[in-house]
Amino acid sequence: MTVLTVVLALLAALGNAGASVLQRRGTTLEDGGRQAGSRWWSWATRLVRRQVWLWGAALLAFSGLCQAAALAAGPLAVVQPVMTAELLFTMVIGGAVFRRRPDVRTRWAFVAMAVGLAAFMALLSPSGGHSIVPGSRWLWWGVVLAVLTAVLTLVARRLPPAPAAAVLGTATAIGFACTAALVKDAVGRLPDGGLGALATAWQAYAAIGVGLGGFLLLQLTLRAGPLVASQPAMTLGDAFLSVLLGRVLFGEELTFGVRLLPELLALALLIVGTIQLARSPLLTSTDGQERQW
Repeated sequence: MTVLTVVLALLAALGNAGASVLQRRGTTLEDGGRQAGSRWWSWATRLVRRQVWLWGAALLAFSGLCQAAALAAGPLAVVQPVMTAELLFTMVIGGAVFRRRPDVRTRWAFVAMAVGLAAFMALLSPSGGHSIVPGSRWLWWGVVLAVLTAVLTLVARRLPPAPAAAVLGTATAIGFACTAALVKDAVGRLPDGGLGALATAWQAYAAIGVGLGGFLLLQLTLRAGPLVASQPAMTLGDAFLSVLLGRVLFGEELTFGVRLLPELLALALLIVGTIQLARSPLLTSTDGQERQW
């Protein structure tokens, strides 16, 4: 777990946090005073004209570049869990955008999540692994995750706003984790084949397609309900699935054994801190309303 990998992953998390807050702000402004049943493509067309939403999209692009560099420098099981720091950054940026100060519970949740994340990553200590993935592994896992994403998206349509946002957040997390794995597989071909190998790798184009799908799911997630429901699902879901994909796809090594109990405690602290932090008013929109998509 190199310093460069962690720094790049933190920069990516910062970009994601800014994008989440600004785009949530954009969807709130666009939906203000409108009926919930309006057609989504009409809503999307108006949304992309809002400057605050465009700034969020630009930050998301910056985050993607930092994430790709981090994945090229270190294991998938390091990069994505470190990016759970996105929620910490979201709280800070959300406080500035929505002009709210953290209460005592939010501060304790901040500390719990930060300590839990640091301890969990230090104890788990992901390392090693291959730089590229055999196509047969992608075929199996790709089908499973695509079906799961489709099922979650369909189920969310029948749920109230907050549960729908959580379910869609989980589907979005799958998209983000898969995109990260595809990007890592693609950039892993650079050392041997250079830019030519990257340009001809199907993983690069699959990463673009899956990434766009995840981006669209993110917009539906942000519109479906508040960040308090969707953010933990996106943040933790992305991290945990990435650890799994790092192990089963890239063969990355994880440390367990005598560290298992401390790892579980650190993980519990991370989860509790994440959930409590997501309840902070700093992570909600200014109007606090929930909308169905």
